[in-house]
Amino acid sequence: MDVGARWPDPARGEPRRVVLVGRTSARGLRCVSRALGSLEGGRAPKGLDLLAVVLVADAPGRLQLSLLRRIRVLRSAARVQRVPWIPAWRTGGHPKVLPRQFDRLAELVGSELYREGAAS
Repeated sequence: MDVGARWPDPARGEPRRVVLVGRTSARGLRCVSRALGSLEGGRAPKGLDLLAVVLVADAPGRLQLSLLRRIRVLRSAARVQRVPWIPAWRTGGHPKVLPRQFDRLAELVGSELYREGAAS
């Protein structure tokens, strides 16, 4: 369930298991860091279970060292899964083949995220 830019509230029947998603840009990584701080600082609803932080590439190619350092800090606080740049997503399309990172992500959340024909 996508709850947008807010925490789910288990008291309202929303899922307690959370996957926090952000971009690998400097701004995206700062937002993820703030969200983790909120979760750790008790400023999120009680009872949430953070499964992972998923970082989606904001551009093709390698990340700058400063961004990689920020990711290393995030990894010290949570499980981090990176998703590479997928050109088809930029135009709302579907990739012909999903990268192997999606298999690990599906294992992490305990489901088949992308069944045949369901990639989006």
